[in-house]
Amino acid sequence: MAITAALVKELRDATGAGMMDAKKALTETEGDMDAAVDWLRTKGLAKADKKAGRTAAEGLVAVKTDGGVGIAVEVNSETDFVAKNTEFQAMVASFANTALMVDDVEALKSAEIGGKAASEVLTDAIAKIGENMTIRRMAKITGTNVARYVHNAVADDMGKIGVLVAFNGDDAATARQVAMHIAAVNPAALSEADLDPAVVEKEKSIQMDIARESGKPEQVIEKMIIGRMKKFISESTLLNQAFVVNPDQTVAEATEAAGIEVTGFVRMEVGEGIEKKEEDFAAEVAKVAQG
Repeated sequence: MAITAALVKELRDATGAGMMDAKKALTETEGDMDAAVDWLRTKGLAKADKKAGRTAAEGLVAVKTDGGVGIAVEVNSETDFVAKNTEFQAMVASFANTALMVDDVEALKSAEIGGKAASEVLTDAIAKIGENMTIRRMAKITGTNVARYVHNAVADDMGKIGVLVAFNGDDAATARQVAMHIAAVNPAALSEADLDPAVVEKEKSIQMDIARESGKPEQVIEKMIIGRMKKFISESTLLNQAFVVNPDQTVAEATEAAGIEVTGFVRMEVGEGIEKKEEDFAAEVAKVAQG
């Protein structure tokens, strides 16, 4: 029987196994789907699908730089305990090193690491460790120079928050301080020009509604909004924020004094945007009792 791509995909969807493992299983069983599932189970490669419904909101962010290139990769697990596992950390490090050579997360998943696609390396780890894991996202930044910083690091260049700062100039120490500022303050954009116009309009609308509740005349409200939006922009954009190292200066003033120009940044935090499923203890015990 011909082993088609559609057949391989069907087996992958059914078992969570990697593409090459699914293809090998079908080859070994001459295209018999049920036998291929059993083959994968005997090899411990069909466990991943049983974990896929669980929320993976813990894990690590790893950052790497190479000259003017920097990458950040988030790999999730179900528990923080796994994030502290040295084997998990070694896997995340291998993904980060490979990410320097690709452009996006899909390319990373298919990139070869030790003779296997990264997605298959992950599937093997899921089967071995017994938790759902995902290569969730990757970000890449380029510039004349790139500084990196990891907050709450558990190993070299990996932890809960990873930051990359692209900059022109030679003062790497100040650039790293800017990265620390970004980790702490989490700016929405580099400058006013980089803010999402939809976000600005939404904030302006909210502030207008708040001001109108005061009952003041429209001409007074318009002046109030100008001030409030100026404050919003200064608090939301990196270059306009008060520098955490010296609040008497903005980040723009501090970097100019240091002779550097920040041209971009990436901030990645483990689990941001993931909705964690909460269960009470009684529900958890009931689930276990039901098998």
